[in-house]
Amino acid sequence: MLKPTLLLLLHHGPVHGYTLLEQLREFGLEEMNSSMIYRTLRDMEGKEWITSTWDKKRAQGPPRRVYRLAALGDEVLGRYSRELQKTREAVGHFLDAYSRHMEEGEGEHH
Repeated sequence: MLKPTLLLLLHHGPVHGYTLLEQLREFGLEEMNSSMIYRTLRDMEGKEWITSTWDKKRAQGPPRRVYRLAALGDEVLGRYSRELQKTREAVGHFLDAYSRHMEEGEGEHH
């Protein structure tokens, strides 16, 4: 879920890597290792899903990288969204079937 979540966060606009780390909490991904997140960002940049530049205008501290969604990344985000929708439907179907089965009380219990 890391790649589609990062693409979604970048869809809102350019952002610093540190801010992305903070925003991942909203999606329950706060426990991920920051080096894995930055490695994923570099991988996504290599695939031309995102771009990055250095923000040298900061008043304090060293320059920080700013990440932006590229056109290809926007397309990939759409594909992820469609695939996740299919997964949601499949999970929903499974859970509905499971509930019906359990309510009927049929079948062997292991």
